Amino acid sequence: MNLHEYQAKELFARHGLPVLPGQVATTPEEARDIAQSLGGAVVIKAQVLVGGRGKAGGVKLAQDPDEAAQKARDILALHIKGLPVRKVLVAKAADIARELYVAIVLDRSAKQPLVMISAEGGVEIEEVARQTPEKIVRHLVGAGGLRPYQARALFQPLLKDGKLVAQATDILLKLWTVYRDGDCSLAEINPLAITPQGQVLALDAKVILDDNAEFRHREWGTWRDPDEETPGAKLAREFGLSYVKLEGDIGCVVNGAGLAMATMDLVKHYGGEPANFLDIGGSSNPDKVTAALKIITGDSHVRAILFNIFGGITRCDDVARGIVQSLEASPLQIPLVIRLTGTNEDLARKILSEKGLAATTSMDEGVRTVIAKAQEVAA
Repeated sequence: MNLHEYQAKELFARHGLPVLPGQVATTPEEARDIAQSLGGAVVIKAQVLVGGRGKAGGVKLAQDPDEAAQKARDILALHIKGLPVRKVLVAKAADIARELYVAIVLDRSAKQPLVMISAEGGVEIEEVARQTPEKIVRHLVGAGGLRPYQARALFQPLLKDGKLVAQATDILLKLWTVYRDGDCSLAEINPLAITPQGQVLALDAKVILDDNAEFRHREWGTWRDPDEETPGAKLAREFGLSYVKLEGDIGCVVNGAGLAMATMDLVKHYGGEPANFLDIGGSSNPDKVTAALKIITGDSHVRAILFNIFGGITRCDDVARGIVQSLEASPLQIPLVIRLTGTNEDLARKILSEKGLAATTSMDEGVRTVIAKAQEVAA
């Protein structure tokens, strides 16, 4: 789950990171009142869960409350990367002498948290990573966690000044507690700003939480912003489905994460592109199957659908009933290929054949067939 900047800053503040005061506004009038209460110059920032807000005109400075209201009105009228701006963060502005980039992210290859620091902070950090990756210092965090001497060693070559190094070290160690205790997959400060007075501040905040840890954090339910979810993601969450939208045209419905990965690998092996990762899990509830088909058919890029079911706890007959139930409610306009094998396989075939549907037992055959049918639709 992605957090809005204002939510991430609330999380930072709980762990003692130095963030500047601010509040969320949904109208220009609220923005004016907040700017009045903060005093002095403020920054108005669109709260949408996409990057590139600054370049899209979603971040503006205001010198007084009336200007804050006008800038908020302008930003609230924007759509950034297709998302409407429904609220803005009004925060106290700061003078900036230098900008750094600091982040802790899960390195899936190394299976360890990775600290990344760069002296080239600001809006172009993606370009720095692409063009001059050597300007980003990387440090893998071991099982013992991030140590103070390690954090200090990372900043010493970049800042040199002892007081700045001490402040930045303290911030990085606190960011580590946010990442570790908050079950984050990303905790980022960009920019980590240094003021002309020698103060180090977390001026922006980005946090991505690991959804698998939600059961440990009851408050996450109140943090989720339903306005920022796609209809497919929202439906998947309601039915407990694991769903990730991808860029291909083969819709995949499977049971089990391992089979999902194997299916996507095989689709690519035979020259296709999966449109999603969608796992209905170990349950054989027909309603989950219906929801899965609704999610996939809601993606206009999907040209053919593959059901790949290996029945263990999941009963093939229940999956077959779910398919039939869904097609009776809403006939498909694109090809459907079914591979079923395992528990109650024969009964599943009988249910499908009564409705004029067939299923293969071969995963290879199912994948090759669905790719061929998708290509026919594309032609």
